[in-house]
Amino acid sequence: MAEGKGGPQLRGGNITLDKILAPTDTSSRQTKIICTLGPACWDISTLCKLIDAGMSVARFNFSHGDHEGHKACLDRLRQAAAIKKKNVAVLLDTKGPEIRSGFFADGAKKINLVKGETLVLTSDYSFKGNNKKLACSYSSLAKSVKPGQAILVADGSLVLTVKSIDESAGEVTCTIENSASIGERKNMNLPGVVVDLPTLTEKDINDIQGWGIPNKIDFIAASFVRKASDITKIREVLGPENQGIKIISKIENQEGMENYDAILKETDGIMVARGDLGMEIPPDKVFLAQKMMIRKANIAGKPVVTATQMLESMIENPRPTRAECSDVANAVLDGTDCVMLSGETANGEHPIAAVQIMAETCCEAESAITFDTLYQAVRNSSLKTFGFMDKSESIASSAVKTAIDINASGIIVCSESGTTARQVAKFRSGRHVTVLTTSERVARQCYGVLKGCDAVVMPSLESQDAVIDAVIEDMKASGKTIPGLPVVIVQGTNPVEGATNTMRIQYT
Repeated sequence: MAEGKGGPQLRGGNITLDKILAPTDTSSRQTKIICTLGPACWDISTLCKLIDAGMSVARFNFSHGDHEGHKACLDRLRQAAAIKKKNVAVLLDTKGPEIRSGFFADGAKKINLVKGETLVLTSDYSFKGNNKKLACSYSSLAKSVKPGQAILVADGSLVLTVKSIDESAGEVTCTIENSASIGERKNMNLPGVVVDLPTLTEKDINDIQGWGIPNKIDFIAASFVRKASDITKIREVLGPENQGIKIISKIENQEGMENYDAILKETDGIMVARGDLGMEIPPDKVFLAQKMMIRKANIAGKPVVTATQMLESMIENPRPTRAECSDVANAVLDGTDCVMLSGETANGEHPIAAVQIMAETCCEAESAITFDTLYQAVRNSSLKTFGFMDKSESIASSAVKTAIDINASGIIVCSESGTTARQVAKFRSGRHVTVLTTSERVARQCYGVLKGCDAVVMPSLESQDAVIDAVIEDMKASGKTIPGLPVVIVQGTNPVEGATNTMRIQYT
């Protein structure tokens, strides 16, 4: 609902037929788009087109490929970003811990499993299986599950129910709940089970230290974060000199949701990873989990990404389903900062169209938002949760409220570390926000995931007044403002980091 005269009113009162039929203007888009890179899009020409279409973060999926291949792709990405003069961020998505089924005997490629029959799972991963007995890579399987629990295989296409357990033999006897044909090494999920596996594997540590740090990445998307100490461990792996790399925690199972508040306090951002989450909790509950996680991240002022199967059908089809567009739009209405494409851009047949349609859908969803009401909701929810604001957050809140009240054409934020920019983005001005910083990494991080934010790298803190004037001139030249309109500026009276204490209005 939305507030109006006489009390709450149904949301959507600002949606008219003219708005529905008008062409979509993506220049005002606030929500950011993360694209997974792969063979379908990793040449320079296509990367340039993805950037034009709206990509602000490039995701490197380390579940696939090697360091050499990823480095070659990164070099092409940075060439494309330089050509387009955009601060495109780089995200390393860790493979993380996994549980997989084993290999088959006699060179079989698939096995056929029949509903109602029995299948034994063994933790002896050297065992070559068949349709009666199958290996599982999780050595503690027999210690972790109980009779009656479900085990999901191959993205849930095979459902097993635990019948009995022989812990000494490391075997679990299951009933097959549906007929299915599966191949080797399929993923396995144990809903509701606290899995005894490290969040960072040796491969993940090598990927971060051997590839991520030397290549100056901007974000790590940490797979299967289950507790706050997982993030502490990643920071230890990064070392004191690499704390500028931001950690986005992927919430993918029930344990991560149960520890969500502690994780949110420790992490730099959240990814609602709906694929594995839909294996861990009932699929009809995933949208509730999404809303809960996004709301709490919004209140904390930390960027949140909604991911998995957003435009899945566009891997093959030139147009998405109506349900997929509604899914993207609802994520925006829920408050997500970013939406993510996976196979749609990595190996799909229509990567550029997928980003274009994603951008258009985000814009249309944003047009249904009343930003004054949204600002009040974020502010009230924050005060109810925390009781007060610190100095810089209070200034950020006041700047957004002022921009809304005077109908400012934009907000300019001087933010050396990106903290003030993140706080301004938190309060959802619905306006173009330009972040000025001397750090190229901070510029990429702000442009990459902060809602509504662009970024400009300035030569020094002392030059910020001159850069502010130049940004305003650029806004006039690009049509983002016209002479005489106000712009709200947030900066410090002293040009040093951490000194944000001023909000002022400047007329163009």
